[in-house]
Amino acid sequence: MFGVAIGTMALIVVLSVFNGLGDVLKSVYNTYDADFKIVPKTGKSFNLSDAELQKITELEGVSSYSRVIEDNAVAIHRGKQAVVELRGIEKTFLRTNKLDTFLLKGELKVEEKGRFSAILGLGLYYELGALIETGAYEIELIYPRDVRPGSVITPNSFRRIRLKPSAVISIDAALDEKLMITSYNAVSELLGYDNRYTAFEIYLDKDAPSSRVKSSLNDILGDEYDILDSDEQHSDIMNAVKIEKLFAYIALSFITLIASFNIFFSLSMLAIEKRRDMSVLFAVGASEQLVRAIFFKQGTLIAIVGAIVGVGLGLTFCFLQDQYGLIGLGMSNAVVQSYPVKVVWTDVALVSISICIITIVTSYRPAKLAAKINPIEFLD
Repeated sequence: MFGVAIGTMALIVVLSVFNGLGDVLKSVYNTYDADFKIVPKTGKSFNLSDAELQKITELEGVSSYSRVIEDNAVAIHRGKQAVVELRGIEKTFLRTNKLDTFLLKGELKVEEKGRFSAILGLGLYYELGALIETGAYEIELIYPRDVRPGSVITPNSFRRIRLKPSAVISIDAALDEKLMITSYNAVSELLGYDNRYTAFEIYLDKDAPSSRVKSSLNDILGDEYDILDSDEQHSDIMNAVKIEKLFAYIALSFITLIASFNIFFSLSMLAIEKRRDMSVLFAVGASEQLVRAIFFKQGTLIAIVGAIVGVGLGLTFCFLQDQYGLIGLGMSNAVVQSYPVKVVWTDVALVSISICIITIVTSYRPAKLAAKINPIEFLD
């Protein structure tokens, strides 16, 4: 029973941690991402017609929108180079997005008095050694022009713009390594785009019905575009968390299966020890079904009690972890300082049922063997 309880507890705790990590990721990305992001199904850039823009702005629940250009470029600053994930935004992005939540240093601005500025991810800030305070050194961005294959590469083969580093933000460790946010006009000039963009982001009012808005957007835009909510914008990492959770469940269930072999051997030994008692039962008229049921019910009782104790221990640990942060992440710059947990009752039900099935199945064989005893052989 102890092994069953520990296995049940471990499953509930681990699955709850994965649920908590998923919620933390969602909260971080929901703060940074737009409510909806429109991208083309084919091609890299696009532009919406005036009629489509008018219909979108008139939708109930739509607060604002922002054109966005995303691409990679080379950044040079004080002799250091880095490939950056460039993100060109309009000023409505700064007004609507809660980017100040992630601000570590400087002022959030991308353009001021005709001069372009850059907001850097923390990792990129350290890699370039950028000077935010003085503003004495600018960042030069380089992007190749459209050149024919076999052409000679010259300095004129590249477009260049200069940006003043204005702020440092930290959203996510992987994103911070390369992220650079600047003006939509700056990136449009660097890439040579003419009223085109790679994404169109839409922000909703606080209580807007997102499903209804998404349905209306599909009616307006048709099948040429994908309309992504926050989870869909990061589907890779969200799916990775779900897959890791699945494999953790499978691995721990297998470990619990191994632990349940103790029940198998315990019932087998009990059947050997009680051979004389079973012979007496057979002598007074007990059937094989009755003896089998006695051992099977004992295994079932161990399974149910172990599952109940394990669920209680697991839920207690999750509560204490959520309230007091018993186990920390060990990273000073983490979004949360301790492992997040979130108990999902469907997980609890799934774990309880799985543990009971595993344990009951392992009890069947000893019960069957106990019923096959020869009563005459062990009667005095």
